Amino acid sequence: MKYGMNLLLWSGEVDEAMLPTLEKLKGMGYDGVELPMFNLDLDYAGLGKRLDDLGLERTAVTVRNVEDNPISPDAKVRAKGIELNKKTLDCCAAVGAQTLCGPYHSAIGHFSGSGPTQDEWGWGVDSMRAAAEHAGQVGVKLGVEALNRFECYFLNAHADSARFAREVNHPACGMMYDTFHANIEEKDIVGTLEEIKDVLCHVHISENDRSTPGAGNVNWEKNFSGLQKIGYDGWMVIEAFGMALPELAAATRIWRRMFYTELKLAEQGLAFMKSQVAKYRG
Repeated sequence: MKYGMNLLLWSGEVDEAMLPTLEKLKGMGYDGVELPMFNLDLDYAGLGKRLDDLGLERTAVTVRNVEDNPISPDAKVRAKGIELNKKTLDCCAAVGAQTLCGPYHSAIGHFSGSGPTQDEWGWGVDSMRAAAEHAGQVGVKLGVEALNRFECYFLNAHADSARFAREVNHPACGMMYDTFHANIEEKDIVGTLEEIKDVLCHVHISENDRSTPGAGNVNWEKNFSGLQKIGYDGWMVIEAFGMALPELAAATRIWRRMFYTELKLAEQGLAFMKSQVAKYRG
């Protein structure tokens, strides 16, 4: 198992000011960090060297919006989404990120008033296959993320994102599992994990209120025992949100502080993950 921390808890991009935090995360025992990939004009090769020096591996996360929606009825908008996904993958390769996760299959926070149409599904599969072909060329794995029904309408349940990845049908395309979204959408956690195990490549550990894992109401017994049952041994990354980024706080509906400090959350969250993995490995 590899343990990571998503850096969106601190910032939407990683710069020199983040280095002391990165050093502390390494000192806590993290294997790597998950990098926000929103600003695609940073020196990612240089950042990769800094992270190598610290001994931190990396994964990455990004999103798509209405103006670059890969399932838009407008072919030009879809093409822009494909282009940006490919450019993001180039940045991942430059920084040495192993996996690009996130809901870059469709526009986050955008709703049509109903579920996905057959056309949207087809556009989504075609768009993601184009991204997967590029991902294979640059050596990055795609981890497509389902979001709960309040954040998108295209992929909500993990069975949806698993079927989507299977239809993309490319070795560079898998899907990820997120305990926050599962807490809202899944009735059978253990059964869901069994159903998606063939395409599962990444896991987000996230509490029901997006704060310290283990301090809320997610059914951690079913999540960790289910992951153990299917033999999952990949990245396990904490995704927590606070008020450091006003635009992200607004998007994730975080109006109040729900943890002591970001570093304390990271420390307690890592200890919690390791204790649960050890518990269910027996």
